[in-house]
Amino acid sequence: MDRWQAMRVFVKVADGGSFAEAGRQLNLSPPAVTRVIAGLEEMIGAQLLIRTTRRVKLTEAGTRYLEDCRRILGDIAEAEAAAGGAKATPTGTLVVTAPVMLGNMYVLPLLTDYLNLYPAMTVRAVFLDRIVNIIDEGIDLAVRIGHLADSSLSATRVGTVRRVVVGAPGYFKKYGQPKTPADLARHNIVSVTNAWASLDWRFGRDEKTVVTVAPRLYSNTNEAAIAAAIAGWGLARPLSYQVGPAVQDGSLKIVLADCEEEPLPIHLVHPGGRHVPAKVRSFIDFAAERLRGNKLVN
Repeated sequence: MDRWQAMRVFVKVADGGSFAEAGRQLNLSPPAVTRVIAGLEEMIGAQLLIRTTRRVKLTEAGTRYLEDCRRILGDIAEAEAAAGGAKATPTGTLVVTAPVMLGNMYVLPLLTDYLNLYPAMTVRAVFLDRIVNIIDEGIDLAVRIGHLADSSLSATRVGTVRRVVVGAPGYFKKYGQPKTPADLARHNIVSVTNAWASLDWRFGRDEKTVVTVAPRLYSNTNEAAIAAAIAGWGLARPLSYQVGPAVQDGSLKIVLADCEEEPLPIHLVHPGGRHVPAKVRSFIDFAAERLRGNKLVN
């Protein structure tokens, strides 16, 4: 069986929900389409489609296989275009991961605009507050905050963010503003209990000033910690982009700015190698320009 052709047939059937429609688009008879799908299911050892009297539906295995087929067919088309000397148009599925808040606030708008620019593309967004092994987990591109460990991955720097101490104007009116990091000992502190959280808050470009805070409120999400700070309960230490809108509208105020650590870099990271797929290259070109021009992530 020609697997490439079988994949094309399967994608057409899945997209149109009909064997007959797929046959018309591929100039095949409905029985021929049926034989191709049956042969593909036999070869794979799993049912991909459920036939009803009105429509064809994907099984769970078929849904997973459809995504893989789109990616493989897109890669084949891209390789053929590259071999012919043409600039490949991005096709297929792009899988992008980012931290949750950065993803929701800044990466998601990029993805929707990118989809509008490239109608043949599909995107799967995976927003997680952990470091994802992009090769093992099938990720095409990661937006990462922080210094990168040495690896075989390629990276494009697109900006920086800062760790900032913030509180609400009402809180500062009641309790006063800390003038030095040591003053934090007398303030209410909100802490986040994620993988990067630490009760040792470092200050200064050399990070030699260390204050061990004693939070009275812990949260497992950045959003909740920021909400508590906006409500005027205490001080939080998020990343600058996370509170950019709140600082701009006056809901929060940054303090101890002169004592901050060195800013953390933001990179677009993808598997290394000589050949970068058009879908990855096109998104990097598109996203890098937008992120570098965004003052809230720089």
